[in-house]
Amino acid sequence: HSLPAAAAGQLTRLVDALAAEPDPHTTVTDLAAALDVHIADSLSGLEVAELRDADRIADLGAGAGFPGLVLAIALPAARVDLIESARRKVAVIDRLARAAQVPNARSVVARAEEWARTPPALGAGREAYDAVTARAVAPLAVLVEYAAPLLRMSGVLVAWKGARSPAEEGRGRGAADEGGLALADVLRVEPFEGARNRHLHVYRKVAPTPERLPRRPGMAAKRPLG
Repeated sequence: HSLPAAAAGQLTRLVDALAAEPDPHTTVTDLAAALDVHIADSLSGLEVAELRDADRIADLGAGAGFPGLVLAIALPAARVDLIESARRKVAVIDRLARAAQVPNARSVVARAEEWARTPPALGAGREAYDAVTARAVAPLAVLVEYAAPLLRMSGVLVAWKGARSPAEEGRGRGAADEGGLALADVLRVEPFEGARNRHLHVYRKVAPTPERLPRRPGMAAKRPLG
């Protein structure tokens, strides 16, 4: 992935800190497993050129910090906001970011819907990002509603998924039509030996997102678009 010279040390500190973390919010903390499941899998997102070139990235439902922290290490010129509503998870993100010395990563305690309603003048939100990432967060239709208002025109949503589901992809296309996005690609990736059914779903913003989106918190999951 042509990582910067400092990345190897940062990634090592990151997985060491995860292994020592008392409240990791992930079942994969063993060093060898974490290198595959968290680091290599996160780096697979760099297969998407628009993500590699992004200046501002939002990682939705960041959990313990993946892929957001790894992408921030791989892309030191980018600013990466890790958006997570659970304060305990945000505390983990902050500890891991300090341990790995990742100055271009910032945690945000908010729901995606709330953050998308925050004007850029207040530090973020609507139409502020070149790329939005989401790994094991929600169905595609839900992710599309979360991401669309956050993206600038021509920005991309990159969603990490497993085996392809025609039904889920169909609902995702319907939601994309409503949100101003269009499916650009579905990339089959093999981030590490033994990985199966890994796909990156890439949506591009092609039209303005209606002001009514996102709906109030919880509605995207309860009644998905499409």
